[in-house]
Amino acid sequence: MRLKPAFKDKTDDEIRFIQTMKIDHRTVRAGCDIIHPGQEDAELYTLFSGWAFRYKSLPDGRRQILNFLLPGDLVGLQASVLAAAEHGIEALTDVELCVFPRKRLWDLFERMPALAYDVAWLGSREECMVDDNLTSVGQRNAAERLAALVISLYHRADALGLVSNDSFDFPLSQQQIADALGLSLVHTSKTWSRLRREGLFALAGGRLTLLNPHLTARMAEVYERITAPRPLI
Repeated sequence: MRLKPAFKDKTDDEIRFIQTMKIDHRTVRAGCDIIHPGQEDAELYTLFSGWAFRYKSLPDGRRQILNFLLPGDLVGLQASVLAAAEHGIEALTDVELCVFPRKRLWDLFERMPALAYDVAWLGSREECMVDDNLTSVGQRNAAERLAALVISLYHRADALGLVSNDSFDFPLSQQQIADALGLSLVHTSKTWSRLRREGLFALAGGRLTLLNPHLTARMAEVYERITAPRPLI
């Protein structure tokens, strides 16, 4: 993964430090929590493969998906810093994780300031994604919300080399989409069907094909940002 153009280069010393800090390579099955709400011993992870999402739930079972996690994303930074996790992280597909002990995080900040900056950068990037989702839930209509979600995931998958002929794996259920967009399942289903009829995208065999990426981006007013390669821990 480190060789993908989406990620910036690391020095030999940084790579050695990351390798010595890593304690495990773990698999979590789809539908299982990587970190559960309130967990006090959560480790820090890099998502090596698969998809996951961060969520918060209300006592009556209602759930808000905060953002989706793709390969290369840092998982569990908040839970590693605070006494207990304020949210849960669930595997959307089967995932592989590089595991780093939370007790080594301070060691990283003391000994490797460039890596510490990378961790802070990744935390800020995740905050930006939550900002975007909050803007959708608060200000966009249903069609705009769905278009914004689809185009943002498309851009993120494309940066990782996961898009071919404007098509990429799309493991989200309509319930998960509804939970991310703050819509009812019925409203989500109707909006999804409408955008498919209008020729924005097609879903078949678990792959989503954007038939008109520019129109989808224009509907959502979400445009691809030109970004430099990002850190990978």
